Amino acid sequence: MQHFTIFGYARSKMSDEELRNIISMTLTCRIDQRANCSEKMDKFLKRCFYQSGQYNSEEGFHELDRKLTEKEAGKLPNRLFYLSIPPNIFVDVVRSASRTASLPSGSGWTRFIVEKPFGRDSESSGELTRSLKMYLEEEQIFRIDHYLGKELVENLSVLRFSNLVFQPLWSRDYIRNVQLIFSEDFGTEGRGGYFDNYGIIRDIMQNHLLQILALFAMETPVSLAAEDIRNEKVKVLRSMRKLKLEDVVVGQYKGHTRGGKSFPAYVDDPTVPNDSVTPTFAAAALFIDNARWDGVPFLMKAGKALHTRRAEIRVQFRRVPGNLYRGNVGTDLDMATNELVLRVQPDEAIYLKINNKVPGLGMRLDSSNLNLFYSERYQREIPDAYERLLLDAMEGERRLFIRSDELDAAWAIFTPVLRELEEKRVAPELYPYGSRGPVGAHYLAANYNVRWGDISSDGSF
Repeated sequence: MQHFTIFGYARSKMSDEELRNIISMTLTCRIDQRANCSEKMDKFLKRCFYQSGQYNSEEGFHELDRKLTEKEAGKLPNRLFYLSIPPNIFVDVVRSASRTASLPSGSGWTRFIVEKPFGRDSESSGELTRSLKMYLEEEQIFRIDHYLGKELVENLSVLRFSNLVFQPLWSRDYIRNVQLIFSEDFGTEGRGGYFDNYGIIRDIMQNHLLQILALFAMETPVSLAAEDIRNEKVKVLRSMRKLKLEDVVVGQYKGHTRGGKSFPAYVDDPTVPNDSVTPTFAAAALFIDNARWDGVPFLMKAGKALHTRRAEIRVQFRRVPGNLYRGNVGTDLDMATNELVLRVQPDEAIYLKINNKVPGLGMRLDSSNLNLFYSERYQREIPDAYERLLLDAMEGERRLFIRSDELDAAWAIFTPVLRELEEKRVAPELYPYGSRGPVGAHYLAANYNVRWGDISSDGSF
């Protein structure tokens, strides 16, 4: 891209040079590590400028428009606004920018990237969508969920639709359960005030994990066109049961001392109320009531301040009927179950757990992994999710962005249980910082004859 200009816009007073100094602190030649890195960085920084203004001020955006027009002279202009701002000012910015800093029709496109959260429930999300559409067309709105730009999430459709070995297995006939697991090994440090208004279900499950679930479970789209893929995702979401309180377990991390080091509780954060019942952990059992997935539990869990950082999809297949080698496995039938794991982070990988004979004179079975570790197979740097999604937005590729009816269907699943949790002030189960989370998550899985796949038979990970 030879001709581009980047403008920062905020209320703070700042010069172009000050903005460039801030950017240079994190700017790297991560992908293109060839010679002349500093020269390339200098060229990039010279294209970065700053404009100060109020978010609801058409005057500030009019001045931004004037400066952009100067930079666009003699070129076909296109403008992409990235709203990485608090959601309560989305509409103010869109109103001001669309009126005074958008390109007139016929001269080029104007698009807006909107960062989550997209509301707190069905009602607020619907109101936000209606307000945005007062000033923008749906095709101008790019609702970004960076998890959809992750390499393994992108590869999910390739795995499903271009490998014959998986296509016939992708249904209730062969899959016993599907698990979507997200964990972080740190708490809400620095974000307690924001997080307490949303909680882990809104922050992770209703968007990141549900979007992955929709891609995993959707029917084969007519084509790879954005609307065909998004149509199939919407069908899956509309087929899902609304979550009930008995199918959800919530937790909150408490203070803990380990190895002489103290870890704070969630409510120790000065920006969090002492009596907060906001969950920092949640597990849920979801069901898709359609012909492909009828009766298959989709188990989600997400949490902060756990013992490890991971994000993965685990597909546990049904046991082999009348397994001849049951006696060689022992009483633990889970040992005889094939499992497909897609590890989104860290260290991207795909591996399939199979049963294999241990070499030797006796007949002893072992569970082995067929591995694809991205770091070993592909030596090139994996692009950051935001890099992929920003490029898609520039090219008008909407496949990995969320459509308004998709958002409505996603909120419809979670809104009833979120309201019930808050109205009843359901007390979360406390779990120590750095632990494996609440015990209640294991009882929830056991209700459906499932064991979380990230815990092996001996309890280790």
